[in-house]
Amino acid sequence: MKRLSLSIIIFISHFYLAQYQPKNMSSADFRKANEWVDKTYQSLSQDEKLGQLFIVALYTNKGEEFISQIRNIVTNDKIGGLILMQDDAGREINLVNEFQSKSKVPLMIGMDAEWGLYQRIAKAHKFPWAITLGAIQDKNLITEMSAKIAEDCKRMGINWDFAPVVDVNTNPGNPIIGNRSFGSDVNNVINSASAYANGLQNNGILAAIKHFPGHGDTSTDSHLDLPLVPHDMKRLESVELAPFKALMNKGIGGVMVAHLYVPAIETEKGIPASVSKKIITGVLKEKFGYKGLIITDALNMGAVANKFKAGELDAMAFKAGNDIMLFSQDVATGKKLIQQAIDKGQISQSRVEESVRKILLTKYFLGLDKYNNVNPDNINGDLNNATHSAIVQKMYANALTLIKDDKKLLPLDSKATYYYVPLEEASYDAFLTQVNTGTTVIVKKSDEINTIPSNSKVIVGFHKDNSTAYKSYKISDASKKILADLSKNQNVILDVFGSPYALRDIDISNISTVLVSYENNEDSMKATANGLLGQTKIWGRLPVLVNDNLKFGMGIDVEVKKSANETDRKNSSETKTSKTVIE
Repeated sequence: MKRLSLSIIIFISHFYLAQYQPKNMSSADFRKANEWVDKTYQSLSQDEKLGQLFIVALYTNKGEEFISQIRNIVTNDKIGGLILMQDDAGREINLVNEFQSKSKVPLMIGMDAEWGLYQRIAKAHKFPWAITLGAIQDKNLITEMSAKIAEDCKRMGINWDFAPVVDVNTNPGNPIIGNRSFGSDVNNVINSASAYANGLQNNGILAAIKHFPGHGDTSTDSHLDLPLVPHDMKRLESVELAPFKALMNKGIGGVMVAHLYVPAIETEKGIPASVSKKIITGVLKEKFGYKGLIITDALNMGAVANKFKAGELDAMAFKAGNDIMLFSQDVATGKKLIQQAIDKGQISQSRVEESVRKILLTKYFLGLDKYNNVNPDNINGDLNNATHSAIVQKMYANALTLIKDDKKLLPLDSKATYYYVPLEEASYDAFLTQVNTGTTVIVKKSDEINTIPSNSKVIVGFHKDNSTAYKSYKISDASKKILADLSKNQNVILDVFGSPYALRDIDISNISTVLVSYENNEDSMKATANGLLGQTKIWGRLPVLVNDNLKFGMGIDVEVKKSANETDRKNSSETKTSKTVIE
């Protein structure tokens, strides 16, 4: 009896190390999983066990010499996984198939795919940024969208999407988070991120909430240097740490640790969170009790790569409590230094066993107890087609946020004529084409606004560059002046095809109607035009605090416009009713 109890305890303890698990697994499934982990773990040499702790980057746009280097690392260092970077999907699939065939334990394949595989694969379809999703009120739609991202990941042979970002973006000037955050409100971030993670993990793709302990109020890009998070513990608990604490024990498979200096927790000056034992082991593992995979942010980023030697950085990260070192720049040295630390008693062998078993069990749950080759044929078409456009336009439509509509100019009147003044640096053709399907719009360039008759209805579009999430949201002084001039004697509908932060220093008091579309691409412009025409409901809410007048949660609903046939039927019904009363 005692022996049976001990076996149960060992089984539970080993399973408990894996935070992620597929739905509806039976006790027999769990037993089979742990049997595979035990067998695999025992079959690995110490060098192979240490290799499981590393993920390196695979690019296809850096030439054959680079690919040969990765081939050698896979073969000689027996690493645990790859992170796919730019840029050829078919070539990446072929290489992953090759590398998997050479790996004793199948590799875990990851990608930064916050807004879909487009983030790394230019021919894939772009999904909305997190700030756009944060405006959506029906969070089930986010789950529907991320399930589609999961489908794309599986098509590529990807097992781990390093998303969602759960940083609370309270700093409008944040150079690296911004559009990647669901917003400035803790609860909205939690609910949006939970929906996103569920869409991934319910469909067999691991999620990773990032960037622990919170990158939302920083003014430095951690790709370049080490950002400071200056807040005291009370503030950290209520804002930065809150989403992690709320989500990490709800089955989220991974937590990514950022390169941030957080003096309220790490008292040693200049020590990044990613190599801080106080932050990773002390807070994440011991205080919060997180049992899933803990992975560093990329170790090639300037915040750490400029301060520590490659290899030494990996050993520091593992000592601090990370399970996986991402984007390692020197696997061989990292393994060597970790083993030396074990030999000196600085790291216990049980610590290695904990991480490796956790990695293996997660791999099993992701179906990596075996590997089936992925077919590269028609990959670009499979990652970018009408099914993607349909779901993406649904997201943009549901995110549209109407800030004000003083003169009730929405929805647009199909019988009226509108003037359209496109401003800022990006394209606008898709919007113009779509809006003209339901009403008449005449384009006027910025130097032609004096030809617009007074008291006209004028749509002004702020079209911001959508090529990267890191572009500036700020509106030029020239555009501000044109908007101000138009608002003096015209009925203006302002549409911001960019971040709502674009409205921070713009006077909208004399503007009748202000709409935020969040992004400037073909899908967002089509969805916006349909919303303006009354073909879809407008009911998004501001996901961020913009300024004292534009606060989180602001938004006005505009219902779908009744069609002419519906109106005729209604009028006909009312007429019949009236006649009945008269008779």
